[in-house]
Amino acid sequence: MALSCRGVCRGASVILLYGKQPVGVKASLFTPRLASTKSSLWFVRHYSPSQARHGIGRSIVSRLKWANEKYESFLQRRFPRFYGLYSTFMRGFRLLFQDAREVRKIMTRMLTDSTENQNLPYRDLEKLRQFRRDLIKAIPLVIISIPPFANYLVFILMYLYPRQVLIRHFWTPQQLVEFQGVYHTQRARHHWAIVKGMESTSNSVQDSRLKSRLMELCSKVRSGVHPVVSDVHAVRTLFSGPPLGIKRMYADQMRHLCPLLFLTPRLPAFWIGRRLNSHALELMQLDRSIVQLGLHQLNDTELREACYVRGLNPERLSPGQCREWLTQWLQFSTHLNESETSLYLHCMVLLTVNYPKHPRH
Repeated sequence: MALSCRGVCRGASVILLYGKQPVGVKASLFTPRLASTKSSLWFVRHYSPSQARHGIGRSIVSRLKWANEKYESFLQRRFPRFYGLYSTFMRGFRLLFQDAREVRKIMTRMLTDSTENQNLPYRDLEKLRQFRRDLIKAIPLVIISIPPFANYLVFILMYLYPRQVLIRHFWTPQQLVEFQGVYHTQRARHHWAIVKGMESTSNSVQDSRLKSRLMELCSKVRSGVHPVVSDVHAVRTLFSGPPLGIKRMYADQMRHLCPLLFLTPRLPAFWIGRRLNSHALELMQLDRSIVQLGLHQLNDTELREACYVRGLNPERLSPGQCREWLTQWLQFSTHLNESETSLYLHCMVLLTVNYPKHPRH
């Protein structure tokens, strides 16, 4: 007996619901349609809503990337100078967020291991130190760029005041070299005032032997001689107590030391002393970490950055000269106690101002 149209529809309904052929329905002209119905059922069963959302999300992201590439190519073709600012701005934010992720990983390790903070490697300590300084300077920039279309105001600030407003992530390589030179020139203006303050303070030294050694050290620096580590260690006791200790020196002397660490001197004297002491202790800990790592492990960029942070301008120095100076610096700093942070700060002038001139014998 031939199959009626109603029977075929009923059989198809059974197949759609249960995915199997009903008893009594033989393979005939309708078999290909039933097979395609089975494949549709498999797709419905195995394609979940989460997969659908994931596919839509990938499609949206790809469309946004395509639109962004078109926008950047348009800017590069029609407004090349503006595109330079735009690309620097976007690259800076990517680098900043990348540093934030690395810092979060370091902080997570510190929280999970109580001894991790004491044994952090040099690069992690330097990352934390630099990120904290960058974050303090970047917070106003991030707040300004939050409202819609406010990034155009940021572009104007980037163009007019890049050194004052932006952090190093948003500088071009040429600007980085230029601005570091500007900052070093600003702190170099206080070098001779610091040496003069040491000479003036020597009049209050009771020990004649220490007084003569301090005066000899200052006269060497004034005459253009680069002192050796033994010259500095010979007067170290004067910098742990009166008259040149971190808590005993005059306020004017402390204010001249602030630009060496790029700190503002426009604060009360007791606050300046605390900030100088904490920053010097941080650098002393970094010095010990370099010794643990091994100076030979630092690349040329890390060498130059380490010299710059400690008061030396590496712009016209070779990597060999940077390594030589940093070796001498570590010989000096690794023998200091925590109470001798004042000597550490003063040596950012004494051991840098005449380098790479050779000492007189």
